[in-house]
Amino acid sequence: MRRHARLIAVSTLALTGCTTVGPDFQRPAAPAATGYAMAGDPAASAVAVLASSNASATQWWTTFNSPELNALVEQALNANPTLRAADAALVRVAELERAQRGDSGPEVKGNADAVRERINTSSFGIEGFPSPTINMFSMGATFGYDLDLFGAGRRKDETATARTEAQRRRTDAAYLNLTGSVVARAIELAGLRAQLDALDGIIKVDNETIEMIRRGIQAGGSPASAINPAEAQLAEDQARRPAILRRISTTRHALALLAGQAPSGWAAPEIDLTDLAQPGAIPVTLPSDLVRKRPDILAAEADLHAATAAIGVAEAERYPKLSLDASFILTALHPEDLFKYESSGWTVGPGVSAPLFDGGALVARRRAAEASAKEADAAYRQTVLAAFVQVADLLSALSTDQELLAAQTRAREVAAENARLASLSFQNGAGSLISVIDAQRQSQRAQLASIEAEALIRADMAALFVATASDWRGTAK
Repeated sequence: MRRHARLIAVSTLALTGCTTVGPDFQRPAAPAATGYAMAGDPAASAVAVLASSNASATQWWTTFNSPELNALVEQALNANPTLRAADAALVRVAELERAQRGDSGPEVKGNADAVRERINTSSFGIEGFPSPTINMFSMGATFGYDLDLFGAGRRKDETATARTEAQRRRTDAAYLNLTGSVVARAIELAGLRAQLDALDGIIKVDNETIEMIRRGIQAGGSPASAINPAEAQLAEDQARRPAILRRISTTRHALALLAGQAPSGWAAPEIDLTDLAQPGAIPVTLPSDLVRKRPDILAAEADLHAATAAIGVAEAERYPKLSLDASFILTALHPEDLFKYESSGWTVGPGVSAPLFDGGALVARRRAAEASAKEADAAYRQTVLAAFVQVADLLSALSTDQELLAAQTRAREVAAENARLASLSFQNGAGSLISVIDAQRQSQRAQLASIEAEALIRADMAALFVATASDWRGTAK
């Protein structure tokens, strides 16, 4: 009885004006952090410029100044199946939102029947009178409208809108991640090709060294065993080639997949590593701005919004519902009498329904919705933290990348000069063969390491563009 009294009281209050139960969504506050680095991290690279907003132009990959790379990314944006799936998912969720809003509005249904019926007169207590068989024709319409006194419909609309926003942000993330993947693979392929060219040059030098040793053996200046170390070095360098070729093939195939093409009918663009210019500056948004523009964070925020609104939906189900209902029907035994006034009938009036006993199901659903909101909040905070860590990692990586590249460039130059002098000294009879081979080995390693450093710094730059949610939009979108 106490529960019945509460329902009656609530219904009376609700008739004086609609309300919306459940918590209103509050957008998470922007973080107070003013940077990404942890104490003890390397000094920030001069390439990464901390800014209040990301000032990069659209199509961030164009900062590498490679027409071939630009064309490759554009092709992927236009043909990648994963993006088509993301676009379709966004359309699906948006249409479900429209359907939900339609469900929240008035509903009018039409109906018509033509039936043949035998009336059982004995069921009405009429004895001795035959049960007639008649034709019955009817046509009518019904109208229903939920006044949504406690906002269940409005919260459902809010939930649907938030889910659409979440999918829109996930679609943005799919586009952004695709551009990052294409550029990363293109840089990897360019680096591997540069390594292969360098290795072919190294093998050529190995053969020249072997030929030089053979001439020395023929002249009697070197023993026959002198050629063994050089041939071993040649075999070692030749053994590296198949592994690089394999990586080149798999990287080309991966690019074909990203571009939405079958490997057999597509050719990866020939992009030289040296043609990929290093961006002069990468604007890095402040943490307070990053959470307002990075799509995966915005998607998690929209998920939290949807989960918060779902609490209101579950709460509203515990309160009475008031609806306005009306019906109009025409009924006749003969079709020609269907539209006569005597064949018409109608009803109109409010309807009230309220939960009286549900075995605790409604309370359990409310608690489940609250738990889902806490889960979404934790997921949002984890997404933010992961984004900050990713940016911090890349900023540190770029700082060490530049130091590594400078060191490897210097090492390559020194090692190449040392190898040249060792070879010249040996040809003039002042040096040893072992010194020549060791010097060449050091030069080869330094050359390959320098190429890897060149590719690494460009890959990390591309990753930082993606991590800071630089604009991906172009003509493809």
